[in-house]
Amino acid sequence: MSAKGKAAGTNKEWVERRARIVPRGVGMAVPVMADRAENSELWDVEGNRYIDFAGGIAVLNTGHRHPAVMKRVMDQLNSFTHTCAMVVPYAGFIEVCEKIAEVAPIAGDKKTLLVTTGAEAVENAVKIARAHTGRSDVIAFQGGFHGRTLLGMALTGKTVPYKVKFGPMPAGIWHVPFPVAHKGVTVDDTLNAIEQLFKCDVEPSRVAAIIIEPVQGEGGFYVAPRELMQRLRKLCDEHGIVFIADEIQTGFGRTGTWFAMEQMGVEPDLMTCAKSLAGGFPLAAVTGKARIMDAPEAGGLGGTYAGNPVSCAAALGVFEAFQQDDLLAKAKAQGKTIMNRLNAVKAKARGMAIGDVRGLGAMCAFDLVTERGGAAPDGAAAKALVTKCYERGLLILSCGVYGNTIRLLTPLSVSDKVLDEGLDILESALLGN
Repeated sequence: MSAKGKAAGTNKEWVERRARIVPRGVGMAVPVMADRAENSELWDVEGNRYIDFAGGIAVLNTGHRHPAVMKRVMDQLNSFTHTCAMVVPYAGFIEVCEKIAEVAPIAGDKKTLLVTTGAEAVENAVKIARAHTGRSDVIAFQGGFHGRTLLGMALTGKTVPYKVKFGPMPAGIWHVPFPVAHKGVTVDDTLNAIEQLFKCDVEPSRVAAIIIEPVQGEGGFYVAPRELMQRLRKLCDEHGIVFIADEIQTGFGRTGTWFAMEQMGVEPDLMTCAKSLAGGFPLAAVTGKARIMDAPEAGGLGGTYAGNPVSCAAALGVFEAFQQDDLLAKAKAQGKTIMNRLNAVKAKARGMAIGDVRGLGAMCAFDLVTERGGAAPDGAAAKALVTKCYERGLLILSCGVYGNTIRLLTPLSVSDKVLDEGLDILESALLGN
């Protein structure tokens, strides 16, 4: 327990105030109110301490308030907070674009658009693909998540809660299965579905883009097979389709490389990033081949707050933090530690029934199922585990089409001691100790 939090009132009082003024469509994973945070730990308004394995939904790869990020932010606050980059540009905007270009796994000349949110990046990637190809339609994947805006949720391959009551969806969006070996869906199944789509619903000459997450985020942390990415790349080349990698959740070191596409053996044409790009400040980007990025007319891209100077400063701090702390190496080591622990807990064969355990780098997850050795999803168990863990001082998140997947998004900067403490809590909650 830490000292009493600075904000007046209890968690219960704040949750009640929230219910009166915030619409129910805005979710709340746990009924506590944050007061302060540092690296991989958070304290609520009552002074209770939590280990943060949620990471603001993959936003805090560098942890809460990393010193390199905060120094850059404070320096920028003392200069200016806004000019609108489309009115009076500034160095930070350009420097972030240059830094992303240095690490983006795309050969040749690249350009970057900075915006504010991941959904905004996705929508702009589609706009750019349409401008470049002169085509309209987009192929996405079942279980994929691409945002809550109208086009973003149309691209998203999960109905509840993202599409319920919000239809009709924009036309020209098509979904095909995402290969998941333990569910019996193969890469051939995916490619056959695309072929059937071309034969029955939309000719390939009308498809502007295929968009895919290298590791599905909200969909359940399913890792795309390298074979899938290679065959999609070939398909896109055959038909002149723009290949978009949505790296909003996988990007900026989460999988042990700057971007997960570095591990897929092929290059995308465009890629989106956001979340951990600016260490807790709102910033997103579309990066891609210069000839494609330049397709829209002048003024066709942008936004009033796009590439906010404070967020750009934070992003430069993120690059600095990765270099100072060797966070890419830490992501790989952390992933091994987590996967070893999860598989060890599963092998004990007691407590909650754990199904598939999977991950790439430090992007790790496991399913809860109704019976040991089975595959039937148990969303109620996942919900109960989230509650058990927060009551014991650990923040985790569930996800997946059936809500039965637990995803771990621990800051890459977490100390070994705090990581082990959090895993101990998770194990105890799973085993019912």
